[in-house]
Amino acid sequence: MSAPIVVHRPSPMGGRQVTVRLHDRDEVLLGTAYSDHDLVVFLEAAGFDDPGRIIDDSKWVEWRGVDAHRWDAG
Repeated sequence: MSAPIVVHRPSPMGGRQVTVRLHDRDEVLLGTAYSDHDLVVFLEAAGFDDPGRIIDDSKWVEWRGVDAHRWDAG
C-alpha cells in the first residue's frame, strides 16, 4: 500500500499540491504548500498527530517528482 499523504511535483509557478487518501480510495486536496511549514499546517488541520515528525516517513508521505522539501518550480 502506498503512503496516504502525497506531496505532488512542483507546479510551474512553484508550490506543491498536497493530497491525502481517505478510506483507502478517496483522495482529498488539502491545498498547495510552498514550504515545510505549510505542509505541517495542512496536516495538523487534517487531524494528523505530530505532522512535523511524519513528513520524512515514507510510510506516511510520498514525495513525487523531485526531492523532498523542494518547493520551487525549477
